[in-house]
Amino acid sequence: MIASGPQGMAAKALSPEIAELVSYGDDNLVLAQRLGEWISNAPELEIDIALGNIALDHLGVARALYTYAGEVEGEGRTEDDFAMRRTEREFRNVLLVEQPNGDFAHTIVRQFFFDVYSQILWSGLADGDDNTGAGIAGRAVKEAAYHFEFSSSWLIRLGDGTEESHRRAQAAVDALWRFTAEIASDEWLARVSSVFETAGLAIPDDPYQRVGGRDGYHTEHLGFLLAEMQWMDRAYPGLEW
Repeated sequence: MIASGPQGMAAKALSPEIAELVSYGDDNLVLAQRLGEWISNAPELEIDIALGNIALDHLGVARALYTYAGEVEGEGRTEDDFAMRRTEREFRNVLLVEQPNGDFAHTIVRQFFFDVYSQILWSGLADGDDNTGAGIAGRAVKEAAYHFEFSSSWLIRLGDGTEESHRRAQAAVDALWRFTAEIASDEWLARVSSVFETAGLAIPDDPYQRVGGRDGYHTEHLGFLLAEMQWMDRAYPGLEW
């Protein structure tokens, strides 16, 4: 047993099955929160709507995974318990998704990296023996296909566009590449490289990689994100709409 989190909810070690569900839920919840920061701030209304819809897709996946994790655990925890009543150290999202939005190119590169990962992940889990988990994955992989189409097409437009758009896209790749070890595989690298070739982008030479998100060791950005996301539940425990 480790220290209690917000609302006095004691955090404890999760079984591998539940931990996996929660970690995937954390990925999607944190990314949804980041994308939601673009609402009313995107460069065009169409992009504003698209990013908002993608954020809602990720939020829906997170809710489904948290709900299922609570059912498997059998201790009465709800999606709100997992989302709003855990500390930074209890979150198990990959480091990539908690990185700030930056400019539009930065957001697109982060989304593209995660979309490639999501397609591979959900495609594999959709064929699993766990009917409930496979059902969640089956819905998620369809959404991931749309997300990938959006992010990859924009990445190509930016990378193969103007000198300025290319500079920004490559700068985003250079900044975010160090957070890809937690999602990378041979298949992931092959898919990313294929789109990069079309976009005229280069994989950075810097070998440094930052890891630890799956073990609860995060960058400085997650704490600020959670403080904003969780403040109402912390301030008004048990609040109902």
